Amino acid sequence: MKLDEQKLEEIIRRVIAEQFSTAAQGFEKIVDPASGVITVKAATVTPELFDTGKPGDKVFISDVVSIEESPRLMFGIMEMKEGASFDWTLKYDEVDYIIDGTLEIIVDGKTSSASKGDIIFIPKNSKVTFNTPDEARFMYVTYPANWADQ
Repeated sequence: MKLDEQKLEEIIRRVIAEQFSTAAQGFEKIVDPASGVITVKAATVTPELFDTGKPGDKVFISDVVSIEESPRLMFGIMEMKEGASFDWTLKYDEVDYIIDGTLEIIVDGKTSSASKGDIIFIPKNSKVTFNTPDEARFMYVTYPANWADQ
């Protein structure tokens, strides 16, 4: 099979762009430009410190796709350590898949608890407290992705 120079250059540019993109993000993400399918190796994601407004909170977050890659859904990884807890009002629907630990969602004094392998759905406009009695690592998916623009 003979590959023409233009096709070979396109492949090389795509591979280089993916490698630079992965290095800049600090995690492994594979994007198939033909289909639009994105694979993120969740174990390689190391979230960055998230300001909850409470000094000393150990909450970390990393979005894993850009709004250009996913204009409808946003998703990423969050970690909460050492019994962290913070209040939040969701301007979007959110689904959380617990990768490890225990995540508690508190609404009006009622606690919904989820552990490794569990899924939580939180409806738009909910005023919640995200809490962990110890640690939690979870994937979040929000809809719509551009909630801040609404």
